[in-house]
Amino acid sequence: MIVLTAPTAFVTDIPVDPDADQARQWVLDELAKPPYEAARPTWFDQLSQGFGEWLSSLRVPDGSGLGGLVPLAVVIIVVVLLVVAFLVFGRPRLNRRSQVKTGALFGADDTRSAAELRASAARAADRGDFGTAIQEAFRALARQLAERTVVTTSPGTTAHDFAGRAGVSFPSHREELAACARLFDGVRYLDEPGTRENFDRVTALDRRMQTERPEVLERIENVVLR
Repeated sequence: MIVLTAPTAFVTDIPVDPDADQARQWVLDELAKPPYEAARPTWFDQLSQGFGEWLSSLRVPDGSGLGGLVPLAVVIIVVVLLVVAFLVFGRPRLNRRSQVKTGALFGADDTRSAAELRASAARAADRGDFGTAIQEAFRALARQLAERTVVTTSPGTTAHDFAGRAGVSFPSHREELAACARLFDGVRYLDEPGTRENFDRVTALDRRMQTERPEVLERIENVVLR
């Protein structure tokens, strides 16, 4: 006897048709899962990519021959030159200035700047006191070299000694430095009369040396400028 049975019924899920907002939320939820978060580029990845794109932009568009590397080479050379200039001219001079401070100058307790000494010399010359004017002008010359950390002085330094060491840094002015030191000693210690001509001689030397570069700098080891 053959028994007929009803066909087996297969139950399936009802198809889902979400609206736009629900679909967007499902996508966001899926992307928030750990596997997707781990694959997301980090800030370092984005920075590296940006730097690489910048380097690529430095090349000539057609990339023909070595011409494509010219802009990049120019940038590298400029950066290297700036670093070298800072190391050679900037940092050492800052270090030198940080090791010194002003004090007495040629036997006088004087902390005035070179500009202040020049102004004092000019006032003395205006009133006809050329002896004082010559002293102040020579002190201004010495102070400006100290401010530039070219030549330093100690409490016992004389004008003659200072002129000799300054002449090492400025060989072309060696004789004139010695002559102006003698003028300073003459009006200060020997009661020699000061003159307008001698005052102008000292100030002219001071002006020339303000704009000239020294050939050598004295070694400084925690020196106090006196």
